[in-house]
Amino acid sequence: MNFNWIALFSHTGSDIYNISEKIGRWPDKIITNKPPGSEDLHEGIISRFASETGQELIYTADKPTTTAYRQLFNEDSLITLHGWMRVIPGSICEEYNIYNLHPGLIRQYPELKGKDPQKKVVSTPDEERYKKVGCVIHKAVKEVDDGKIIMERSS
Repeated sequence: MNFNWIALFSHTGSDIYNISEKIGRWPDKIITNKPPGSEDLHEGIISRFASETGQELIYTADKPTTTAYRQLFNEDSLITLHGWMRVIPGSICEEYNIYNLHPGLIRQYPELKGKDPQKKVVSTPDEERYKKVGCVIHKAVKEVDDGKIIMERSS
């Protein structure tokens, strides 16, 4: 795979670790808005990324500005969001190739757009339960979870 890959996360980084292990490739850059030394970071995300790429995690502000995103991103990169809990400005979404993995079938159940779709599903009364569960990968756009869906999987 010959492309520059930038991955962002706000939680533990376990998604990036697991994907990297599965495909045998680490991102060229990993960015997080977690503070350095956070106890809940996946144990391998820092050590394996550093040892296999010679790179360190990049820690950014909790809520990066448009200018900060431009400084962190490369124009020719594929940028993936793995539980990135910040809304990226629309101008940045238009300028860069950004994709989000969303844990909800937002085409079938639009009410699952936004934060914590899993909690919405679990808190739904039994008689109103969702018939399917799944996730989508979609292009990041100005509107939250509203970009073109590239791939969808459900069961």
